[in-house]
Amino acid sequence: MKQFKLLCKSPWFVFGAAMFLFCIFVGVLYPMFSHTDPLLRGALPFEGPSREHWLGTNGEGQDMFSALLFGLRSSLFVGIAAGIFATIIGTVIGIVGGYKGGWVDNVLTLITNLFMVIPSILVLILIANSIEKRSMLLVAFIIGATTWPWTARAVSAQTSSLKNREHVSLAKLNGYGIVSILFMQILPYIMSYVFMVFIIQMATGILEEAAISMMGLGPYDSVTLGQIINQAQKTEAFSNGNWWAFMPATVLITALQFSLYVVNTSMEGIFNPRLRKES
Repeated sequence: MKQFKLLCKSPWFVFGAAMFLFCIFVGVLYPMFSHTDPLLRGALPFEGPSREHWLGTNGEGQDMFSALLFGLRSSLFVGIAAGIFATIIGTVIGIVGGYKGGWVDNVLTLITNLFMVIPSILVLILIANSIEKRSMLLVAFIIGATTWPWTARAVSAQTSSLKNREHVSLAKLNGYGIVSILFMQILPYIMSYVFMVFIIQMATGILEEAAISMMGLGPYDSVTLGQIINQAQKTEAFSNGNWWAFMPATVLITALQFSLYVVNTSMEGIFNPRLRKES
C-alpha cells in the first residue's frame, strides 16, 4: 500500500498509466457502440480527412478512423494476452528452477538459453507462416511462447535470493509442500517484480504483433494496427504521401510503447530499493 501511494505521487507513472488506460478505454468502448464496419468499402480510395471520414480512407476505401480504433482494440488484446502467457510461462519456470537449484535448475536454464539463442522474432515468423488460420488468441499464445526466456532468468535470480530466507526455512520445518512454498512464501515477495515483467512482456507483445502483421502474418479474424500499416504498404500509401493511411497507426503503437515504458520505469524506481536510495 505504501509503495502504491508512492507510485501515485510519481507524475511520470500517473502520466503513463493515464495514457495507457485511455487507450484501453477508447479501444474497448468505441467498437462496442460503433455501427461502422471497419472493413466496409464505403468511399473512394485515399480520400483525405473530412467530416465524413475524420482520418480519411485507405487504399481500399475503408474509413481509417474506425479501422484505427478497431485495430487498437485488437492490438491491445493480443499484447495483454501475450503478456499474460509469457509472464506465466517465464514465472513458473523461473521460480521452480531458482528454488530447486541443482540439476532441475540446470535443465531449465539449458532450455531457457536455447530459446534465448534463437531470435524470438524468427521463431514467431516461422510458426505464424506455417499456420493458415491465425486467430488473435493463437497469435498471442505464439508470441508469449517465444518471448518468455528472459523473464524466466530474471525470476530465477530473484527466487534464488529468497529461498534461504527465514520464513521459507520455517515453512519447510512446518511441512509445507513445494507448491505452497513457491506460491505462498516466495511469489508474494516478488509480485511487484513479476508485475513489472508483465508490463514489459505486454509491450513486447504489442510490438511483436505489429511486426508480424506488417509482414502479413497477423491474425485473420480482425483488424490490427500492424495490419493497417501492412495494407498501407501494399497500396503504396508511403510512396504516394497518403500519411493518414499509416501515420496514425504508427503514432498509436509508439504511444502504447512509450506509456508502458514510462510506467515500468516509474515502478522500478519505487520497487527497487537501490534506485530509490540513489534518487
